[in-house]
Amino acid sequence: MKFLEAISNVFRVPDLRKRLLFALGLLAVYRLGGHIPTPGIDTNRLEEFFRQNQGTLFGFLDLFSGGTFRRLTIFALGIMPYITASIILQLLTVVVPTLEKLQKEGELGRRKITQWTRYLTVILALVQSFGIATALQSAQQGFVTNPGFGFILMTMLSLTTGTAFIMWLGEQITERGIGNGMSLIIFTGIVVNLPNAIYEIVTKVQTGDWNIFQVLVILVMMVFVVGFIVLVERGERRIPVQYAKRIVGRRMMGGQSTHLPLKVNAGGVIPVIFASSLLAFPQTLTQVQFVKDSPVLSNMLGAIGGAQPLYYLLYTALIIFFCFFYVSIIFNPNEAADNMRKYGGFIPGIRPGKNTADYMNKILTRITVVGGLYLAILSLLPQIMISGIKLQRLPGIGNWIDANFPRFLLDGLGVNFYFGGTSLLIVVGVAMDTVNQIEAQLIMRHYEGFTPRAGRIRGRRSSV
Repeated sequence: MKFLEAISNVFRVPDLRKRLLFALGLLAVYRLGGHIPTPGIDTNRLEEFFRQNQGTLFGFLDLFSGGTFRRLTIFALGIMPYITASIILQLLTVVVPTLEKLQKEGELGRRKITQWTRYLTVILALVQSFGIATALQSAQQGFVTNPGFGFILMTMLSLTTGTAFIMWLGEQITERGIGNGMSLIIFTGIVVNLPNAIYEIVTKVQTGDWNIFQVLVILVMMVFVVGFIVLVERGERRIPVQYAKRIVGRRMMGGQSTHLPLKVNAGGVIPVIFASSLLAFPQTLTQVQFVKDSPVLSNMLGAIGGAQPLYYLLYTALIIFFCFFYVSIIFNPNEAADNMRKYGGFIPGIRPGKNTADYMNKILTRITVVGGLYLAILSLLPQIMISGIKLQRLPGIGNWIDANFPRFLLDGLGVNFYFGGTSLLIVVGVAMDTVNQIEAQLIMRHYEGFTPRAGRIRGRRSSV
């Protein structure tokens, strides 16, 4: 009842109702544009190609485009060029002094970086659309109905314009709607596949492939994973900080106790995206004819394919590595320790300066390892349920494992689980962040939020 009352309060506030309907309207425009095909493409042959290459880089890009990439609509590139441009500029702020200075200039610097992000997004979209058009035209499957320079130019114009329009939609939702527009666009592209997932499960039950017990196991696992995500995304390590008293003019300042929060998963979904992209690239190479003709290369790339033990091992290692890499960019213990010392702050029992930086770095290392393992478990668990772990292919003990291990562990459940680890993390994280913003608007207008007893929900910071 409290939740329904909070929902009704959202529509009682005119400004909040206007923002919510505006965001929903633009998301509807995004979904409508996802059904407008790019001229000159045989969509049926293209969809069949994507069904055969779900574990490659093509399937990964299709996930973030909401299924528009496999049909090559005008929104086929989705928001990925913008995400790539944002990540590139974040990395460049570490090595380029000009960008680092702009980042510290407040609102004016942020606008300048946003403008450069837009320009880089258009450039990346042009490059990617040219590569897609060239690859489709040279493919032997006959994806293009009228190949030639005109097709390449039209494809570049259509896909780049679609990406720029999606970027504009996301910025408008962020500015005049509710929530982070870019995150909500990705959220919509993932959630739209939910009816297909439900239909597939019902079909498998009706055909006898699954029984009720298997369906209940999947539902319980989904609830458990969602709860696990909420628990860890809200988790943080609070380092106590004490500020000494200072006399400023005639007033006594300071003397207060506070804390420095360090999030368990500070990198969000970015480490998973990086690791998935790197491991999907070798699988894309397996489609090249030169690799198919080489048994050595085929076996080597096949060993790190989906559901292979080496794939899971490399995936976990890459996620943990990128967690450390991203955290090192967004948080500098030496800089935090210096700022703390300038304002008269210290951690009880720790000397200011280098000792404080070492202490924070030690804690940050521990929680980053935990955050990396959390992301790895979250990402691998659905894949194991889908495809299992091909332990029977291990040399030496493969035959014994094949004879004694349960088949669901080795071969998986064989369902196209639309909400994998990456997508589920995005869905839950964006939902928490959006609910948090709506609740803040309600509390500001003296209404109770969605969680009046537990207080406000702390959603994760958006990564895109």
